Amino acid sequence: MITEESEEPGTPLPFFVYGTLRPGEVNHDLFLRGRTTAEEPARLPGAALYDGPGYPYAVERPGGAIRGELVTARPESYAELLAALDRLEEYAPGDPQSLYERVARQAVRTADGAPVRAWVYLAAPRVAAALRANGTRIEDGDWRSRR
Repeated sequence: MITEESEEPGTPLPFFVYGTLRPGEVNHDLFLRGRTTAEEPARLPGAALYDGPGYPYAVERPGGAIRGELVTARPESYAELLAALDRLEEYAPGDPQSLYERVARQAVRTADGAPVRAWVYLAAPRVAAALRANGTRIEDGDWRSRR
């Protein structure tokens, strides 16, 4: 299960990406090229993945796990990248129309099994409720497998 972890919004954590920001996907080069120091395979326990309109949504789900990458931003690019990703994910703190919430969670690095605190964009509560009720779940937790 994903456990709630409080974090100051500007804390420079890596990002756990699971959809269009993954290497080889449409938004990777647009947003991440030249702005990162590391991109490592990882998984996010306690979550399920749902197919969206051209992009996925992660939703909290005990016993689930999704695959993606941990992306570490270059220190000099961090603030700009954080703002750009918030815009891409249509995340606006306190806005009930936000599609996603940016939260700190424990991801697990694939190479060594180490837990790593990371920012992850989860479906906002109203979106998550609709997905749980009527969404198409990606059973293996890997957005790339849906093709």
